[in-house]
Amino acid sequence: MSGLLGALVLVPLGGAVLASLLPARAAAVTGLTAAATAATAALATVLVATTGTLDLELAGWGAPLGIDLRADGLSATLLLLTAAVGAVVTAYAAGPRAARGQEPFWPLWLLLWAGLNAVYVSGDLFNTYVALELLGLAAVALVAQGGRDSLAPALRYLFVAVLGSLAYLLGVALVFAETGTLDIAIAADSLDSGTSAVVALGAMTVGLALKTALFPLHAWLPPAHSAAPAAVSALLSALVVKASFYVLVRLWFTVYRAEAATLTQALGVLGAAAVVWGGVQALRQQRLKRVVAYSTVAQVGYLFLIFPLAAPGVDAGAGTAAAATAVAGWTGALAVAVAHGLAKSAMFLTAGTLAAAHGTDQLDRLRGAASRMPMSGMAFALAAITLAGLPPTLGFVGKWQLLQASLGSGQWWWVPVLLGGGLLTIAYTARAMKATFRDQADDDEEPPELRPVLRRLQVAPLGLALAALLLGLTAVPLVDLTLVGSPWGGS
Repeated sequence: MSGLLGALVLVPLGGAVLASLLPARAAAVTGLTAAATAATAALATVLVATTGTLDLELAGWGAPLGIDLRADGLSATLLLLTAAVGAVVTAYAAGPRAARGQEPFWPLWLLLWAGLNAVYVSGDLFNTYVALELLGLAAVALVAQGGRDSLAPALRYLFVAVLGSLAYLLGVALVFAETGTLDIAIAADSLDSGTSAVVALGAMTVGLALKTALFPLHAWLPPAHSAAPAAVSALLSALVVKASFYVLVRLWFTVYRAEAATLTQALGVLGAAAVVWGGVQALRQQRLKRVVAYSTVAQVGYLFLIFPLAAPGVDAGAGTAAAATAVAGWTGALAVAVAHGLAKSAMFLTAGTLAAAHGTDQLDRLRGAASRMPMSGMAFALAAITLAGLPPTLGFVGKWQLLQASLGSGQWWWVPVLLGGGLLTIAYTARAMKATFRDQADDDEEPPELRPVLRRLQVAPLGLALAALLLGLTAVPLVDLTLVGSPWGGS
């Protein structure tokens, strides 16, 4: 059944080719491909959860001569998130053209999906680079589907993607020079601590942090995410930034392991700065999509707390208490990643729906939207409480675990970041919701007449927001899944 790993890449890739050859049937082809890819990802996740890590030697040639595909709990978690968000976004994008932009959206979206899956199952550093390149080029092209106003942000995104890839590739070359292999597992056993190893880690970390939009390398993200069509914005925020974050986690916890533990505080500080800066900037925005875009900058910061909170517990001699704390940091950060993916895609899709109905996403033009479009108002509210980390959502589960890890490891300085960031999230989301709750009686001007929107444009984001809520009530299987193949879990 490990052949599923190849299908995770080949199915969306084949669908992209077919959608390009049959433009009149591109939406139908994409829908069928999305269903097949999501089902494959779900089956692979079940296998990982029940049998452990999956391995596939392509063409029967294993590493170091051949190419290996692997999927553990970390991979499966993000494969499943991609499948869930991807299936819903595909249904949303099948609505009016404005929801997705130009018609090349369909094959580009499937190429993006193939790139995401390839990142998550790749077993060597160079193929990860190839997958990141496919992912980045598809993402840039998707941003450009927003029309003339999106071209400049797309071009800036392209420069950033190329620069990040070059930095990552430099690190890969240094690792190969040091170990003579590109296979992640073999490199982890062969790499020695030294100047070359530290420079390689630094180059790859900078390149991947640029792609993830970690503060202060985030300036490209808000313009790109806010200028893209709603369906594209949801994909970029919920999924694309997770791919480079995933590679960072794989590098620091598999290839470098405890050798990198002394450098993790720096990543945590940058993450904390992102939480504060992104939240403050979100408070200042006048357009709903810009609020949600800067929220992504802030929420990405929480993910980087995995490094200071979990890395010290990787060493086998760290002790039981340190390992338990590291598990809490690991599972908490990954739960936040899933919660963010569901909630942020719901927010961007809701923003697109409200903009389609009102003709704008300016906050002062959305008055009364919550009462006239209650499903959209509910979707945004549920997504907001998930991002703020309020119970009983999955966001609460993740941030609670991060709090436990902070206190258990004696790193109390992350507690104000977690609590203060939650308050900032409540502040900027409440400000956005207040604008939608304003009644026409509050203004002399009549509210704009609503344009008709398809029901699916309201149902799709509500489904994603509800999923984040329900996962908070049944989080144990997800937490167990993230530990499969981790430094603290079974194989």
